[in-house]
Amino acid sequence: MNIDKIAASFVTARREARALAGYPGDVPAHLSTSYAIQEEAIQLWKRPVIGWKIGRLAPDFQSVHQTERLAGPIFDTLFKPAADNVEMPVFDGGFAAVEAEYVFRIGHDADPSKTDYSEAEAHQLIDALFAGVEMAGSPLATINALGPTVVVSDFGNNFGLILGPELPFDPAAVAGMRAETFIDGQSVGKGGLHAMPGGPLAAIGWLAGHLARRGRPLQKGQLISSGATTGIHDIRAGQASVVTFTGDTHAPVEISLKTVSLTASAPELL
Repeated sequence: MNIDKIAASFVTARREARALAGYPGDVPAHLSTSYAIQEEAIQLWKRPVIGWKIGRLAPDFQSVHQTERLAGPIFDTLFKPAADNVEMPVFDGGFAAVEAEYVFRIGHDADPSKTDYSEAEAHQLIDALFAGVEMAGSPLATINALGPTVVVSDFGNNFGLILGPELPFDPAAVAGMRAETFIDGQSVGKGGLHAMPGGPLAAIGWLAGHLARRGRPLQKGQLISSGATTGIHDIRAGQASVVTFTGDTHAPVEISLKTVSLTASAPELL
């Protein structure tokens, strides 16, 4: 398999704001190959990694790949603070989706030799929690349909992160933390921090171990987009989305965004 060619194809398509007609090579059979492609693409992208996203494999794929989760980098390129109608670009002819997220901040560098974490140890890595929205996005329209090995190979299908207000985090109050996503005024999904299989601390513990094994241990200040809490909601250029966060321990929070077409005339975004 030509790992370099696949990575270069995705990176070039992103830089040129150009959709891909199909996967640029043989679809990887194993996640190890996909992460090798992701690593090569990170080197080609040449932008700081400010955090990581956690995704979940569909149940049918979990036994095949012996994991429930996948990871992808979040870059500074399209990292934005929440504001009224944040503009987020999407690929014409590619894939784009809105995901309501709870975003954890890492409070200190993780031990690079530690590859297994209990939930208590994962909790000790965290120093803050925020409301947030992940923009999933790829130049490949079929990225999700082709399965997790394809998702991992293109930055985990991440295209940006909107960071909202800080929220109090009490593991005992997770059940009361709720989110809802609207697109063009219509509710498209409800959930919350409680919706994450195994809970958020198990997911962060998995990520910490996964990244240590890759030689990329979590670093102080990195942001962890911990998983889609209301679902993955496809969105097109010109549509608007609002995500609301409510809870027993915090006031209601709302993050609004509008999508615009990503074109080669806006290279500063990439």
